[in-house]
Amino acid sequence: MNEGAKDVTQRILDRHIIYGASDYTAPAYLSSNKSLNYSEGGSINSPQKDRVTIIPFRINYQDSVGLFGKENHFIRVDVNINPGVAFACFEEEGWSCAQMTEDGLITVNTYSSAEIDRGKDLTIVNTYDPSVIKTPSISSKPDAYISVDLNNLKTGNKYIDAWFDVRLYNKARQEHPYDKMYVRVNDFFYIGFHARNTKRLPYNVNCVIGEEYVSGLNPEQVRFKNG
Repeated sequence: MNEGAKDVTQRILDRHIIYGASDYTAPAYLSSNKSLNYSEGGSINSPQKDRVTIIPFRINYQDSVGLFGKENHFIRVDVNINPGVAFACFEEEGWSCAQMTEDGLITVNTYSSAEIDRGKDLTIVNTYDPSVIKTPSISSKPDAYISVDLNNLKTGNKYIDAWFDVRLYNKARQEHPYDKMYVRVNDFFYIGFHARNTKRLPYNVNCVIGEEYVSGLNPEQVRFKNG
């Protein structure tokens, strides 16, 4: 060994003790190469992270767990809804959503479609205020909640699907007993994917956030809806 060189044998051995003899850390081999504790999502304390800012929003998860990989995978979903953007109309009590299009003039049941001219009726006429057409947005509901629906779409193989389990967890990391829960518009929750057998189990799961936008839930209702 040259005078200026260093003996790195012990450093290599220490690294192999921690990470295993292979530097390949693909999820399917995290257990076999002893790097499971360093995997994102391997525990609820170090979950994979997703973020949702608009509703309703659908997230699809397709992966696999178990057999040399992680037997459990956790995802933390941070909900931070932008009230100025919505992909659906959420009706308020006593009001129904109206759909307005600008596809041209047509007649339906003797009624002609209205023509929208944003350059007219800009002032009050005969005590009538000019109309305001807003882009889809979320009205400010007091004490608002949005729904979370978890759907296990399964793989179609009953021998695989029988051993896979997916669950919702609240922000206190407590398991939720149902596939539906309600969270605040600025909140977070967890999804847990679990292999209940020593097999490699593929899965197909989606989570729909914000199908419902409600307010005024009292503590008993929230406890009932959230289990």
